[in-house]
Amino acid sequence: MNRNLQIGIMGSASDLKYSKKAESFAKELGKLIANKNITLVYGAEKDCCSLSTLAAKSAKDNGGITLGVTYGKEKYCWGGEDYMPSVLIPCGLERGGGREFTLVLSCDAVIAIGGGSGTLNEIAVAYQAGIPIVVAQEFKGWSKKLSNKYLDDRKRLMCVSATNPEEAIESAINLIKIN
Repeated sequence: MNRNLQIGIMGSASDLKYSKKAESFAKELGKLIANKNITLVYGAEKDCCSLSTLAAKSAKDNGGITLGVTYGKEKYCWGGEDYMPSVLIPCGLERGGGREFTLVLSCDAVIAIGGGSGTLNEIAVAYQAGIPIVVAQEFKGWSKKLSNKYLDDRKRLMCVSATNPEEAIESAINLIKIN
């Protein structure tokens, strides 16, 4: 492959009141991704923080490349310059209105940490597109509910469970190699 792998980090927004342990998981995941020279892809929110944002900030702080897909047309995201991705793509679409396709289809694999309806939407897009899915089994939300499960009876891709950031990134890399 003549380009960096692109792994998407999907996860709970701050209004889901994620735990400090989930924050630490996301930050460590971002650091590991940067250290492996993988591009971290995430949904750059405009109005709140998220586990994905924390992972991206950690990746960038550790010298990694981050690609944020944001909704609307404006080129800004939550947190200003401290949280600005290396590359910001305003997709012109609204939250819940199609941004998820641009976000997920930019990934070679996705890793979900917790997550509400937006994360579920992103997981469903990955499933339909045949993009490997790794889920953090420990945190409430869709990543826990889908741990080692399929989204439907077609059984196209299992949502592979991970217990720690190292296992999540290694599983994602191995699943990319298989596909």
